[in-house]
Parts: sequence; C-alpha cells; structure tokens
Amino acid sequence: MQPNPILTKLGLSTSDRAVIIHADDIGMCHASLAAYSDLLNFGLISSASTMVPCAWFPATAAFCDENNSKVDMGVHITLTCEQVPYRWRPVSTCDPTSGLLDTAGYFHPSPDALQKSATQTAIQIEIQAQIERALNAGIDVTHIDAHQFAATHPRFFNDYLQAALKFRLPLFLLRQSAADLQKTAPGWLDEQKAAFFARYLHTLEEQGLPLFDHFYLLPLKTADNRLEHIKHLLATLPPGITYLIIHPAQDTAELRALTPDWQARVADYRAFVDPSMRTIFQNAGIHIIGWRVLRELARQAN
Repeated sequence: MQPNPILTKLGLSTSDRAVIIHADDIGMCHASLAAYSDLLNFGLISSASTMVPCAWFPATAAFCDENNSKVDMGVHITLTCEQVPYRWRPVSTCDPTSGLLDTAGYFHPSPDALQKSATQTAIQIEIQAQIERALNAGIDVTHIDAHQFAATHPRFFNDYLQAALKFRLPLFLLRQSAADLQKTAPGWLDEQKAAFFARYLHTLEEQGLPLFDHFYLLPLKTADNRLEHIKHLLATLPPGITYLIIHPAQDTAELRALTPDWQARVADYRAFVDPSMRTIFQNAGIHIIGWRVLRELARQAN
C-alpha cells in the first residue's frame, strides 16, 4: 500500500511514525474521568472519547468546558453495554421495537446481539443523537469512534460514515488491504466484506478523509507489563499513522464493582502517568498527534 498521504499534510516524511495516544471510555464511570484529568495534566495522551449514554457523561462535558484549550475529545459511539452489574441505555429511544434494547431495557451486551436485532433507522438516529448531545453539551467534538467497534460493522457502516460526514468529523477507520483487514478483525470480516471495505476506504481516502495505517489496543485481559508492551510496539512500529488505544481509570471501589477488567484499566492509567513512559516515546522518535489536526485537514479537503 502507498504511504499515508496524511503524513505529508502534517509536514512529516513518508518514513515517519505518527501516533495518536487515545484514552477510551471517558465518562463510563467517575474513575475514568478522574484518570483522564490526571493524564491530561501529565501531557502524554493526545486524544480521548466519551460515552454519551453513560452516567458520568454530564461531568465529562463540564470538564471539557472547563479545560477547552487542552481537551481533544471525540464521541465514542456506544451501541452496546458489555458490563453486567452496570448498564446503560440509548439516548434516543426506549422503544423495544427499535431493536436497540435487550429484554431488560438496556443496550445489548454484544455487537452480535445488536446486529441481529437493531433496525437500520434506529441505529442511524442513535448515532446522530449521541453526537448531537455531545455538541449541545458544549463539547468541541474532534472525531467519532466506536465502542466495541459495533458501529463499524458492515450493516451499520454507512450510518456511521454518514454521521461523520454530516457533522464534518473524521472517524476511526483503517486504510488496509482486504487481506490485512481480515487479519486485523478475524471472525468479523469474511473475504467478501473485507474486499468491500478495502474498496470503500480507498475512495474515502481519495476524498481527503484521514485514515489510519495501524492500531494497537493495550489488552484488557491482563494488567501486566504495560511499559514493556509499549517498548516492543514502538521498536517494531512501521511508518505511518497509528491509533494507540488505552482504557485508563483510577483504582476505586466503584470501578472494581462495575467491571472485571478493572486491573487492566488501572494499569493503563498508572503507566501513562509514569515518567518512564514519556522517556520511552521520546527515545523512540515518535511524533504524537491528536484528532483536532486531522479534523481540520478533513474539513479543508471538503
């Protein structure tokens, strides 16, 4: 695949490595917002996204308003709820016929369950409602991405894309070949769907939409060796633009009660306020960028 054209638009060479260090799930709980506040002050992370349907979204919006000059905040389009003791609902409807709700009246617990039940109209309305709620709360939304990647499923992809275009926002998508997309999302994209995405993404890139070459998600199944994970990633990272996703949260009783992966979230938080992490990135010669500059490039192209 050809070098990412966004690199030269950023003033970088095609051999450079640029990374967005992204904090996911902000506003899911108080612990996530508190962690984000500390990480923002520490200055290493370069973007975040908030879960509009969750209980701590209003506090997240207030925080963004108070720290507007430092915040790079997107909307983490949330169409599922994987937590067992802690649930959330759509912001646009409570109608069971929408297919967005499980039998208890909350979001479905998995993307598979959502895909089997949700109507196309309900998905479209819910995605736009979440973006509108964030904008109306005063957040200068820089992008959209997708919780559990549910909104990027081929059945919902066009609604996800059209919402981004309507609000003039970039969105998280990978510029990869069909074969590489299948490797990135095993069991999710078959050969036919991967080929569709590869053709579609080429067209979007020609239209000036910023796309990513690689993404890396610090594992939520283990809390071990965060610093070593990042050292290895940066040592082997090829040229291009990478989306590095973390799920930081402070260690609180609330967090421990609501999610079984709390230790990994705490590990992400502690790693990215560790001065050693800053040194790791500096020594690797990585260019840290945010979503805001990508949003402006996308808007200039259209």
